[in-house]
Amino acid sequence: MIRVALLSKWHVHAVDYAREAMENERISIEVVWDEDQERGEAWGEELGVPFEVDLTQVLTNSNIDGVIVTTPTSDHTHVLMEAARYGKHIFTEKVLALTMEECDSILMEVEKADVEFMISLPRLIEDYYLYTQKAVDQGWLGKVTMVRCRVAHNGAVSTNDHPDGWLPHHFYEKEKTGGGALIDLGAHPIYLANRLAGVPKAVTARMPSVFNTEVDDQAAAMVEYDSGVLAVLETSFVSAGSPFQLQVYGTEGAILIEQNQLRIKSSQLGSEGWVIPEDLPDKLPMPMEQWVRAIEDGTASAITKDDALQLTLVNEGAAVSHQEGRRVELASH
Repeated sequence: MIRVALLSKWHVHAVDYAREAMENERISIEVVWDEDQERGEAWGEELGVPFEVDLTQVLTNSNIDGVIVTTPTSDHTHVLMEAARYGKHIFTEKVLALTMEECDSILMEVEKADVEFMISLPRLIEDYYLYTQKAVDQGWLGKVTMVRCRVAHNGAVSTNDHPDGWLPHHFYEKEKTGGGALIDLGAHPIYLANRLAGVPKAVTARMPSVFNTEVDDQAAAMVEYDSGVLAVLETSFVSAGSPFQLQVYGTEGAILIEQNQLRIKSSQLGSEGWVIPEDLPDKLPMPMEQWVRAIEDGTASAITKDDALQLTLVNEGAAVSHQEGRRVELASH
């Protein structure tokens, strides 16, 4: 049994991860901590587990094996480094941290402590992504030339039920979030494109605020890759009815995905028209299940530290690009 502490209910996915942990027979939630004591006490009562006001008391508790971290993004570096120093396995919400320097510091402590690390990048387990990655790797599209991806919702749009939108107000506090739509929802297009296109080389981004919040509520980034691929990545908190879209174009074909429905056109498939494949791969285990397997028997996770690093690499460069109005070459170059 893996005994875990839930660290903060700040992020909207905290409730989802708590539910996943409760439904996993190999995880036991032992304690809740939150930087907001009132919120943490209420959450602990709801889950039927104790609330601890002192984070150090949680991390020094030898009965705790791992932590599920959904704190404000600005707190990730401190919380994750401390968790690793006390030998706790780490499951964390995206993004890992706001800068590459902070990411390096976190992962250095993780490696030093030899604990299992998982960042939740859930679209990397989906059948449509796995098929697309196989098509790219097998060369079914020829040389890949462009990726386009859009993930958007209406979380900042006023409705009768939610006059300020359904996203919590603290999602617009730049000091805590480090950004808005791009750093949060835009993570999905970024890490998908990074997987499909390779090592990101440069980024040009625009990150405006339609409703004049502290952070961007919609954004578009153009990412250039060492492979020569160009990616156009879009996200928004202010789009109603916007479907998920992933498009990959190459010299010999294309893949179009909308709302998880995939079709492919390729000169290598013996058909001139669009084909809806019937042989999509099985989905991979959820990130939390991969984390559990890594802890229990050392099974390598499909979601890696490199995924976390390259996500922050693009986000950090995009923020600079928007602030300075220019193309930004990324730090690894």
